[in-house]
Amino acid sequence: MIASTPVAGWTWGRDGDETGDALVGSLRDSLAALGVLAAHRFVVGDVKIRVSVTEVGNSNSYLFDGYFLLPGNQGFGPSTAVRLADEVREGLRPGRVGSVDTFVACTGVLITEEGEASQDGLFQLGASAFADFVTVNLTTSSDAWMPCDLKGRPQPGVYKGNARRLAAVLHELAEVLGSETDPDDPTYFGRPTEQGVENLYDTDGQVPDLWRGREIPYRNRVFRCAPPFAEGYRRSVDGEVLYVPVRGAAGQVLGYLWASDAHDAASFEPRDDSEEDGYKAGLVWLDRLRSAHDRGFSPSVALTELSRLPDESGSGRVDTEARPHAVDLMTLREWAAED
Repeated sequence: MIASTPVAGWTWGRDGDETGDALVGSLRDSLAALGVLAAHRFVVGDVKIRVSVTEVGNSNSYLFDGYFLLPGNQGFGPSTAVRLADEVREGLRPGRVGSVDTFVACTGVLITEEGEASQDGLFQLGASAFADFVTVNLTTSSDAWMPCDLKGRPQPGVYKGNARRLAAVLHELAEVLGSETDPDDPTYFGRPTEQGVENLYDTDGQVPDLWRGREIPYRNRVFRCAPPFAEGYRRSVDGEVLYVPVRGAAGQVLGYLWASDAHDAASFEPRDDSEEDGYKAGLVWLDRLRSAHDRGFSPSVALTELSRLPDESGSGRVDTEARPHAVDLMTLREWAAED
């Protein structure tokens, strides 16, 4: 399972080379770490790396900010770091280099109960260099390294297949980067160690269901709170709304599309038990609601018009026979949370 925020993270820090070249130092350590991850198939395929260079004394002033595509079949050796550094220098704006930061979102291979599977965003690798000091940070939002998953369920096969791979990577990164592995502080989901990630336990000594208790409320905020200064319908009200169920291809309820003219509000409430399908469907419906608002539709008209749309990009669809019903929004949210 992949959480919206990191499950665990680790840091390595050391002095750079005698030249004090922050650009080379950041790129060199980033690519060295990528090489270790690739050797264990935690990085597969081509890699897009972001490189940003700030001006000394002004972290908001960028001398360079861009992306480079690194073919996975060419490796991530020191020569690649030098080449990238030269390309960045060619594009630098005038100014004195302050810090150099790199970032890569890694697609890698996990061992699952069904076999091997590719997972986007398996790791996030970053490096930051200033003068002669370089810091590398690795985070993961996956629970594949822990004895129990984020729902508190034992996963012996997944744990056995992946935990030892992570332990090997952390050991090799310490050697390659010339620094001890420093586990970050515990997160809402796990406790990182020098060898991997441990589950958190409640006061009864049990592994709690952090997916329902933490992850679902956190990511579902997007359906209830619009971003600051965002235009569109309000996403929460006190009182009654009109709603229609949205069903997936198999007929299961993914969530509820709702609207309230009295409060100029409309949104989507995903069902907890629909998990990823309901969440992804909800994001599609939010986009549709933004478009309806831009076209000047009232919330109830938007509800009617959007209810006619087909299933696109996993959105699910509203039953053509369905008619909107009125219910208090808090009650609707309670329905969405039921198993």
